[in-house]
Amino acid sequence: MKHTDAAHDAGHACHTPATAAAHAAHGAHAHHAHHGHAGHAGGGSLAGLTTSATLHCLTGCAIGEFAGLALGVALGLNPWATMALATVLGFASGYALGLRPLIQQGMSARQAFRTIWLGETISIAAMEFAMNFTDYHVGGVQATSLLAPVFWLGYAAALPAGFVVAWPVNYWLLRRNVKQPCH
Repeated sequence: MKHTDAAHDAGHACHTPATAAAHAAHGAHAHHAHHGHAGHAGGGSLAGLTTSATLHCLTGCAIGEFAGLALGVALGLNPWATMALATVLGFASGYALGLRPLIQQGMSARQAFRTIWLGETISIAAMEFAMNFTDYHVGGVQATSLLAPVFWLGYAAALPAGFVVAWPVNYWLLRRNVKQPCH
């Protein structure tokens, strides 16, 4: 039975080794034919998909990053401890956001993590580095209070910095099929 790519892709938010094997078994099209996943929530192009994936990643990182920065500043931690906490929580929330759609599809947490770990780890690491680097140099992590304008200025500057640095990383990861378009 022949089916269209759009109809087939509607049931898959992410290509896993199992779905790639299923594609090969169908014979109608190979996994390579889905390179870039035209038509997914990224505007139909690899650049659009990259933007969508990077915004998704930024959402996850921003949640954890903010929680870590807020806790670190509120507890009076030094800037390095604050950035370490923000990074750990950024990874945790970034992974959680990446795992969610796969688990909702019925994949076990272990299989979902095995599917996303490499691409998400590289993407989150690039984003977290840029965000912490920017926040540190703006002075946000050195703020003495959450009410200090520099805290908010640092966080506000960190968000676009994370996006700008992670976008080309995600483009490369998606183009090389290292990161799966699970968003």
